Amino acid sequence: MNKNPSIKIGNLKIGSDYKPVVIAEIGINHSGSLKIAKKMALSAIKNGAQIIKHQTHIVEDEMSETAKNIIPDNATESIYSLMERCALSERDEIELKKFVEKNNAIFISTPFSRAAALRLNKMNVPAFKIGSGECNHLPLIELIASFGKPMIVSTGMNNIKNIKMTVKILEKYKVKYALLHCTNVYPTPPEIVRLDCITQMKKIFKNAVIGYSDHTINNYACISAMALGASIIERHFTDTKKRSGPDIINSMNPNELTELSSAAREIYLMKKNNNKGLVFEEKNVKEFAFATLVAIKHIKKGERLTLANIWAKRPGVGKISASEMNKVIGGVAIKEMKIDHHINYSDIKLKIK
Repeated sequence: MNKNPSIKIGNLKIGSDYKPVVIAEIGINHSGSLKIAKKMALSAIKNGAQIIKHQTHIVEDEMSETAKNIIPDNATESIYSLMERCALSERDEIELKKFVEKNNAIFISTPFSRAAALRLNKMNVPAFKIGSGECNHLPLIELIASFGKPMIVSTGMNNIKNIKMTVKILEKYKVKYALLHCTNVYPTPPEIVRLDCITQMKKIFKNAVIGYSDHTINNYACISAMALGASIIERHFTDTKKRSGPDIINSMNPNELTELSSAAREIYLMKKNNNKGLVFEEKNVKEFAFATLVAIKHIKKGERLTLANIWAKRPGVGKISASEMNKVIGGVAIKEMKIDHHINYSDIKLKIK
């Protein structure tokens, strides 16, 4: 029985006992076009994504009028205007969900408001993704947790104390959950990715599936995160980097998604066997790579064994390994040995200590 934390979204099991899952976030890269959203989703699915993630924006419930005066660093218009322009209507979002599921993938979305959470629950999404900005929005966390569905929570901009408050609510409602390390800079330079936070979070949050949400400009951080034990990798996706939009610069294209999906499969296999020692496939290599003790001079019966007349040589077909040299030195030959004879314990009498 698996003892490591896991969550199940649809028929997809996620956790350290399974292959890392790649979430392709189309987010707002479609700029409000259902046609483009479908095109992106299909491209992502064809290139290995098992989960397509959207963003659900109902701006009047999400932001106050003040947001009309705030322009993000990676945009040329206010955050209010940007999200209003890129939001899909409820009808279009339902259509996108149906399209994704028709193509044998899982649709989830990030609700940025109470109205968005209620819409997604009515749409019967199989899980909820919580953005870093909502990680400490405890009223929204509690509302979504009350739905009883798995929750994937990004933790960018939040410290361990804040994350623990969110986790307390998730565990109160007994929902299965994952926590994603994240840095919310678009794009994120390497020096502030902080991959060791994944290891830290795995130690602190024993009941959580741990993953990584990326905003860099290539797959290096994602691949490294999987090697460190991330079970979920989330990265923005676009069908072409020729499109405009604030998240395009930190989005992967189809080729990068294919690479990331392949890396997930291979890294899972690489980490599957963690028993240090000889594996069966190394047996033949061991025979020529290891060294065993041999006579390097003609040794007469009764002659004492020293570094002047024995040494370790390849191939390792003898019975006494190089690591046992000190045990043999000082012993006596009980039979004659020719040069390059691989010494056996039956050839010698060990020195009595």
